[in-house]
Amino acid sequence: MENKNQNIEILINICHRLYANRFITATDGNVSVRLDNGNILTTRTAINKGMVTENDLVEVDLSGNVLSGNHLPSTEIGMHLYIYSQRSDVNAIVHAHPPYATGFATARQPLNECLFPEVIVGLGAIPLAEYATPSTEEVSKSLEPYVKNADAILLANHGVVTYGKDLWDAYFKMEKVEHAAHITFIARMLGGEKPLTQEEVEKLRAISQQSYSKDFSNKIACETSCSNEEKSVTSPSDEEIRELVKKMLRA
Repeated sequence: MENKNQNIEILINICHRLYANRFITATDGNVSVRLDNGNILTTRTAINKGMVTENDLVEVDLSGNVLSGNHLPSTEIGMHLYIYSQRSDVNAIVHAHPPYATGFATARQPLNECLFPEVIVGLGAIPLAEYATPSTEEVSKSLEPYVKNADAILLANHGVVTYGKDLWDAYFKMEKVEHAAHITFIARMLGGEKPLTQEEVEKLRAISQQSYSKDFSNKIACETSCSNEEKSVTSPSDEEIRELVKKMLRA
């Protein structure tokens, strides 16, 4: 019971953080955790995550049958159950719509370049799953190519799903994805991001293994640059930047 009570407290905290950080609006998003008894505790459907209380949580079995709670589980519970079925090491899942990462997902651009050491070590490449109608079995099928070798996936025109060993691990990965997307967006405004070379990534791998006992070789590999030479990128003009900012302000 102690494990369940702790998870309830943390899950509610994370729901409130998702809303406070504007990773979701209205009744978007969902969070779940695997309990010691093997069941899944998840947010209910149609609830603003900034208003979630213990009464808004639902316990289901691995087939999605409601075991306790006064509401229906999130309509995305199928996606959660699929990930749990594929990854015995995963004990928590967060799905949200953080603006910059969802912008990349809507532009159908994966975050797969070797840009940030922390992301390379912690996540590897962040792939893009093909578009699937939300709340349907299509979503699980779209995750199939990546779920076993990625801990964060962009969902085309939909959002992001992250997962990990516990609730905080899954949530912090969501923060990391959004931060990486935001920085990548800024780098492109400044003339284009410059990926690390293969040599630089291999050096990072060695340091990661020696100093932190972390090995990211089982993750989807990020894309490196061919050399230390900068990629030829056409920088946007001042007028183009002003027009882009105007569009963002009108959105």
